[in-house]
Amino acid sequence: MVPANLATLAGRLRGARRVTVLTGAGISAASGVPTFRGAGGLWRNYRPEDLATPEAFARDPILLWEWYAWRRETIAGCIPNAAHEVLARWSQGDGGATIVTQNVDDLHLRAGTTRLVRLHGSIWELSCSRACAAGSAPWRDERTVMPGLPLCPHCQAPARPAVVWFGEALDENDLRAALEATACDVFLTVGTSSVVYPAAGLVDHARQRGAFTAEINADATPATALVDLAIHGGAETVLPELDRLIAVPRGLV
Repeated sequence: MVPANLATLAGRLRGARRVTVLTGAGISAASGVPTFRGAGGLWRNYRPEDLATPEAFARDPILLWEWYAWRRETIAGCIPNAAHEVLARWSQGDGGATIVTQNVDDLHLRAGTTRLVRLHGSIWELSCSRACAAGSAPWRDERTVMPGLPLCPHCQAPARPAVVWFGEALDENDLRAALEATACDVFLTVGTSSVVYPAAGLVDHARQRGAFTAEINADATPATALVDLAIHGGAETVLPELDRLIAVPRGLV
């Protein structure tokens, strides 16, 4: 027997013209990426929240880069899981789903996702800490071991991870793209705690614009009582089952 909530969501997705999916750390947990707030995400005796700030970089850039080198080395050993692969397929082709992610691991890219908005940037990109004119655009650097403190190749100022830290604003273009994507038929949140704004507010924007809203997450979140439908389970198992159900002709589920 197919659970009623899965069948309902599959039917909504099957009939939708525009689908948007917001993903968080939970979708990458099955790939081995430590969740930001979970016990596996701790490093030494520091809280991640105390390191992912402009103030932490200004205070001790070498310590911060040691933490990011640890994170990059961990992520480098991970591969996209079944949830990433399903969303990559959904994103492809004309009218494909838009994937908005809070993750910086780029596993969506590695899975082949084509319609992707990376709200918080990428751990595999660097930018100039002084935002010099030539170094204002992020550049790719996939090394896991840095030779000391990385420097901006243009002005030689210390380089920083091209990610959005606590206390920083999202890139205007990325935020605009995410807000535009809330004009959809189905808005689905996957593996996100729904506590980090403005990303957590996107589902409310979608609901106000008439979208059917649903949540897939291992545990209940602040959004659970607000969405039209909630499914508790791992994204790596729920999304493949949804993908299978969407392909079943209506009436046979």
